[in-house]
Amino acid sequence: MPERRSAVAAALTVLAATLVPTTATAADPPYERILNGTFDTEKEPWWTSSTTPSTVADGQLCAQVPAGTVNPWDSMIGQDDVPLEQGQPYTLKFDASASKPIKFQAVLQQQGPPHGTVMNKTVTAGTTMQTFSFTGNSPVTDTHGQMSFQAGGPHEAYTLCLDNISVTGGVLPPGGVRDFGSPVRVNQLGYLPSGPHRATYVTTSTTPLPWKLVDAGNKTVATGKTSPYGPDALSGDSVQLIDFGSYKRSGTGFTLVVGDDVSEPFDIEKNLYSALRQDSLEYFYNNRSGIPIEAKYVGAAWARAAGHLGVAPNKGDTSVPCYPGSCDYSLDVRGGWYDAGDHGKYVVNGALAAWQLLDLYEESDDNATLKIPENTNRVPDVLDEAKWQIDFLLSMQVPAGQPLAGMVHHKIHDVAWTGLALAPAADPQQRYLYPPSTAATLNVAAIGARCARVYARWDRALASRCLSAAQTAWKAAQQHPAIYAPDGGVGGGAYDDVKVTDEFSWAAAELFAATGKASYKKQITTVLKASDGFSWQETGGLADLALARVAWRLPIIERLKLIHRIATVADSYLADLRSQGYANPYKPADGKYVWGSNSGTANNAMILAIAADLTGRSSYKSAALESLDYLLGRNAINQSYVTGYGERNSHNQHHRFWAHSLDPALPSPYPGSLAGGPNSGLQDPVAQRNLVGCAPAKCYLDEIGSYSTNEVAINWNSALAWLTTYADEA
Repeated sequence: MPERRSAVAAALTVLAATLVPTTATAADPPYERILNGTFDTEKEPWWTSSTTPSTVADGQLCAQVPAGTVNPWDSMIGQDDVPLEQGQPYTLKFDASASKPIKFQAVLQQQGPPHGTVMNKTVTAGTTMQTFSFTGNSPVTDTHGQMSFQAGGPHEAYTLCLDNISVTGGVLPPGGVRDFGSPVRVNQLGYLPSGPHRATYVTTSTTPLPWKLVDAGNKTVATGKTSPYGPDALSGDSVQLIDFGSYKRSGTGFTLVVGDDVSEPFDIEKNLYSALRQDSLEYFYNNRSGIPIEAKYVGAAWARAAGHLGVAPNKGDTSVPCYPGSCDYSLDVRGGWYDAGDHGKYVVNGALAAWQLLDLYEESDDNATLKIPENTNRVPDVLDEAKWQIDFLLSMQVPAGQPLAGMVHHKIHDVAWTGLALAPAADPQQRYLYPPSTAATLNVAAIGARCARVYARWDRALASRCLSAAQTAWKAAQQHPAIYAPDGGVGGGAYDDVKVTDEFSWAAAELFAATGKASYKKQITTVLKASDGFSWQETGGLADLALARVAWRLPIIERLKLIHRIATVADSYLADLRSQGYANPYKPADGKYVWGSNSGTANNAMILAIAADLTGRSSYKSAALESLDYLLGRNAINQSYVTGYGERNSHNQHHRFWAHSLDPALPSPYPGSLAGGPNSGLQDPVAQRNLVGCAPAKCYLDEIGSYSTNEVAINWNSALAWLTTYADEA
């Protein structure tokens, strides 16, 4: 497999449905289609075949080409997703040298079938650096072109060095001209009859404008005037607001119309969120490790073989060794959920996702029936699903008798990044247990304690096992309070965290909630803050949310203070929502959206909903529901970030199996999958190529290669599942 962060490294998104070409003139400079062709500091996004290790030194990429390969493509250096436009000329320039005179191929072509080729040139390189230049016309239009240097087939090993690689051509500028569709932005799924009915209209007009609500029969059923708002800082748009809440009747196929501008269609229904609630929860079964995903539960398109059970080519999770040099044992850590777009499993992210499902169970009046294998065992299905992850989390604990016994391994994943597209059962990489961390250990203490309390009614054996693991983890963390996961890493996410006072406090709160012991209560040192909210890395606020589920354990004064703290944070998020033209409770103080910003929206909405429960204030409930409007289309790019819901919905998320845009034989993401959302950091090559200079709320692409804006993750979908469950019961 290529040695790279993902198989998709850089792309110009030239999707006919969303981009409009521009006309080049003689004065236009040629558009550069390659990223990092000079290798000034790093290799990314270039990849090399697994047989061909490479390094960057002195501003060159040098690869060790082995002897004994047969075909040129058996040893490659490449960059994926180079944009190609049919009929356009492209010029390739690069410098090359080798440790001995050698011939290799320079190939620009489609990444996949039918491999339409712009050029396939034979290069003869010597021992001194030379410059080469070739031209060719593209026979196809494809966002997934590939620039490769194919060097396999030599009788003797040699070193190939490259520098100053450039591919210029095409008439579409990087990023194209983005088309966000109608300026009338609505929740593309719809609205609850009793909930808020608001929309946003993008316009430079500063005077109120007439709007009308039109039903599926083209009959006007409500009218009104827009409310001027003005500039929306995070989107760069000037907007006006529409409130059509006076219309309470149910129906399908409504549109909002302002002048000649018509919104995407939407429904107004009482059971609007029932299907999305179920689909967002069935996301987890689809991403289970160690079990076949059966067509009778998910449909034929999404069915697949079990991954990582030691069936070739898998090395398996049934006996996973520690990363070399970190310990000398192996653990059976099968099961659990794949974390995100890769095949890794991470304790700190996975514990938060499982915790959110358990909290969803405690919040919910009537748990949904899910299409999962356990749905006939009389246990609520959401608890069956969470158990699949909890069993894995407990298995990551260091066994008794070993150094660091009771601590928890931070993660398990492949030794190197696998490429897209790749089903879990086809993953050939060796997998390792990575060293324990204090953060992971405290996450297991927290989820174990919540498990003990929640499952006591349904599975006493599991509840007892969870509490024992939680107490063991708590003691181990106290003995080893500063073992941190290292930054960086290859083959999986780092999930590094060097501040664990918040994890100690959260775990203490959950242990107190489960046992009532004052010794744990004394260790609760954090409270919910608007500036932090909660995430896998910031867990201090979860202490208050844990206490809110067992408020009866607190004296009345402490209980009132707890409610006040949560309400104060909810007030802040309510103000943030009302201060934005697109009504989002997520508003970063520095004006920069982060990786997974959509989970920030959903998590903040969850806090609003809990505050509504605790205080009875309707404004909090309304804001929690309105947050779903943002996720489902009332946003700066007129995009529903949830697969299968809304006319313009995300369906090319970064995922190794849900990779239809790269391999037509594979499915698109399962309905109900939440995309990460706008991310000002642009930490992937696709985003770097196409989104430079984007307004924070517009730093998003529905492109499989844009993992920093368009990945999926279990803790993002757990937030969506929690929120849609709340909305379905509102």
